[in-house]
Amino acid sequence: MLIAVMLAFLPVVFDMTILHIAVPALTQALGASNTQVLWIIDIYPLLMAGLLVPMGTLADRVGNGRILLIGLMIFGAASGLAAFAPSAGMLIAARMLLALGGSMIMPCVLGIIRRTFEDDRERALALGLWGTVGSAGAAVGPLVGGALLEHFWWGSVFLINVPIMLVVVSACYMLLPRTEPTTAGKWAFGHAVLLLCGMISLVYGIKAGFAGKQAPAITLATLAFGIAMLALFARRQLRSADPLLDLSLFSRPAILAGIIMAVVATGALAGVELTLAQELQYVLDKTPLQAGIFMIPIMAASAVGGPIAGYLSNVLGLRLLASLSLFISATALGLLAWSDFGEPGVIVPVLLAVLGLMLSVGLTASSVAIMSSVDASQGGAAGSLEATGYELGTGLGITFFGVFMSAVFGHMIALPPDLSPDLGEQAMRSIGDTYLAADQLADVDAAALIEAGKAAFARTHSVLLSTAASLIGILSVAVFFVLAGYEGQRAADEDNVHP
Repeated sequence: MLIAVMLAFLPVVFDMTILHIAVPALTQALGASNTQVLWIIDIYPLLMAGLLVPMGTLADRVGNGRILLIGLMIFGAASGLAAFAPSAGMLIAARMLLALGGSMIMPCVLGIIRRTFEDDRERALALGLWGTVGSAGAAVGPLVGGALLEHFWWGSVFLINVPIMLVVVSACYMLLPRTEPTTAGKWAFGHAVLLLCGMISLVYGIKAGFAGKQAPAITLATLAFGIAMLALFARRQLRSADPLLDLSLFSRPAILAGIIMAVVATGALAGVELTLAQELQYVLDKTPLQAGIFMIPIMAASAVGGPIAGYLSNVLGLRLLASLSLFISATALGLLAWSDFGEPGVIVPVLLAVLGLMLSVGLTASSVAIMSSVDASQGGAAGSLEATGYELGTGLGITFFGVFMSAVFGHMIALPPDLSPDLGEQAMRSIGDTYLAADQLADVDAAALIEAGKAAFARTHSVLLSTAASLIGILSVAVFFVLAGYEGQRAADEDNVHP
């Protein structure tokens, strides 16, 4: 069963990062604006953030295996639609369908692991192996994407999911049990709609307000609507005999710390990956395959981080392991911020490897803490909360980094004096828009504009990576204090079992 759920999880995490390397190619092919590119990337994690909790609870009600198989089939079909999308709008719609399938897969994977492994040590090692698939799959995504784009069109990064899904669906159907215990109670569809509307409205309001693309009145109205929906959802949960989400889970230190880690760490990492992918291709003129190869140290280190975390969590304790891994990650990012990627030497690959290893260890440690804090019957719900943190962090990370990148880039770029105002405004939005504006100029003028864009983005990446380092550094301190309650509770439980 562990093999089956690891195979099921692989395409979902694969899809989180494989698109990053294809951003320049699809931007040019679809003529997508900077705003459309951000929506193409982050509509997937943002929509999943609203769907994961309802789907995790539904899986506990009707069976993780059944929901998992349905999600896999939806994900495969949506991948085929995304591969042949003729416009940016159609690609965004296909990504929404991908989010539906992914939201059914992720909580089921963790729920099945929680039900299968009752022993704490075995569960820690199982989650470590699961973490390996998650970290390695996300890290290998850019390399596979680069290899595909070297020979095929941008849609191939989606089309590759179709044959993978055919194999995974068959494997899961054969390996997963036909019957499994479920949680009694109804699945409140109305509550799920409230949560989905509230999450999407709140996140969109934050996105629109931070980007400054909407009128303040519209932004405030959207935020108010989202908060009202979430407040109504919380009220319904507290009064319901069969709540969609047990809000008491948030009172457990391990779950709270795990969600905080998921949001901040994955948000920072997603922003860093997007920054690196664009710098390597736009500024250093590397091919997609070369850019993917450049990130191999992150992939290799992430692949071994899960088992290491599963072992060390039993040796050092989760509090020390989680905090230390995040602190080292922040240090590596801070050093990368001022490194020269044009002449990486030995230092840059080592720093990338340290970053991948430590973030993988830290996030796997949080999974161990979360899944050890709930009964097996709550595995799907707890898994959905953790996955929501990952997806919300990824979506907000892409949004904040994308908008922050655009603002810093627009401030840094020195436009040629004879450039028309319209093209100048377009070129200031992002490095991708700079290339689109250059396509409308003569060769000499285009070359001057592109050089100005490259110089501005090289300075921009230092600011972005420094910001990510600061966020993860603050997180490492917060996690150290929050997990103090978790270790105290675990010690008390041990005393009760062995008086």
